[in-house]
Amino acid sequence: MYKLVCITDGNTADGFKLAGIDVEIADSVEEAHAAIVKILEEDEVGIIALDQRLADAVDERLDRKLEILYRPVLVMLPLGDSVDAQDLFQQRLKRLIRRAVGFDVTLRRE
Repeated sequence: MYKLVCITDGNTADGFKLAGIDVEIADSVEEAHAAIVKILEEDEVGIIALDQRLADAVDERLDRKLEILYRPVLVMLPLGDSVDAQDLFQQRLKRLIRRAVGFDVTLRRE
């Protein structure tokens, strides 16, 4: 069974640890980038949950690599006071759906 790993800052990490989730602490974008690269080398990780505040850790090159990999899947967690978190989350979700089903899906709230 594959595991979930969350990359977040030190203040938020304890809550995830209490829930039994593996956590990589990253207090900067550079640390988050290094954590993602390290996790990609592990075979047992199925999902990487990245704190939205650290989204800049996924540069263009890393994003392309994640797009072609079957596993792990990167999801953004809209934590904190990020104004654009919902939009970025929907864009990422839309890309994941396009990758899974082969065409674009428009997400609307009713």
